[in-house]
Amino acid sequence: MRNSKYTREFRDSSVQLVMNSDESTAKIAKDLDVNEKTLYNWVREYKKSNNIPIAARAGFSKSNNIKETAEEENKRLRAENKLLKQE
Repeated sequence: MRNSKYTREFRDSSVQLVMNSDESTAKIAKDLDVNEKTLYNWVREYKKSNNIPIAARAGFSKSNNIKETAEEENKRLRAENKLLKQE
């Protein structure tokens, strides 16, 4: 992985925000002052590493997402909890 100006924690929390928010990825990227394509790449990378199906095209409805398994939810919540403790 290239050296990034964003920490792993920032990337992870940004991805979680996208995954758990009703806001569009584009709006979240703008709010976080992150390039939209960068945020989409982080989400795609997260989904690949956690075996979550990746939508074929942008603009898909969140209702089409497959619910995460209990194991995936636990993993996500542990990472979120770790980040919150660090903050």
